Amino acid sequence: MRTAAIIAGGRARRLGGLDKWALPVDGRRILDRQLSVLRHVVEHILIVTDDPHRFRGSGLRVCADLIPGTGPLGGLYTALVRAPTEHVVAVACDLPFLTASFLRHLVARIGAADAAVPRSEAGPQPLCAVYARSCMAPIRARLDQGALQVSDLTQAIDVTHLDPPELAPFDPDGILFMNINRPSDYRRARGGID
Repeated sequence: MRTAAIIAGGRARRLGGLDKWALPVDGRRILDRQLSVLRHVVEHILIVTDDPHRFRGSGLRVCADLIPGTGPLGGLYTALVRAPTEHVVAVACDLPFLTASFLRHLVARIGAADAAVPRSEAGPQPLCAVYARSCMAPIRARLDQGALQVSDLTQAIDVTHLDPPELAPFDPDGILFMNINRPSDYRRARGGID
């Protein structure tokens, strides 16, 4: 059994404070698009956020950050602590083009490693990755030190990387890891291919 954690704690300053997960892409909120994919991959879904009230009435299990103010790395820590399973598929709340086939492949690739992390042409994608509970202590140590970069975590754990040639069959249009940080990203997403 597996758990997915949608990491939804950011302030979206570059988008004027909009809730990225609520932005519509092809007529559906990003959150709804993610849920429809994740339900084909995992048995449990959590939303991890610094503001649980934003998800009141969603019917989803919402987990408040255990260590407020620690960004996505703190969200990942919360997900691992709260998940009822050994592995957590962590996804940022602003990835509208995830696919079940890719996420199933990602889950299958973790093996005995602490994490399976895609490395696209743009670099590592630590917020579209699978993590084992064994990551909790290294993450907590980094949080206690104030080292909050999720991408730096891979230096402290055993990682299986999925490199561009392995990712290519799952991303023919180059949008699998497209996230919404700026208005220009959102415009591109609305013109993207499902």
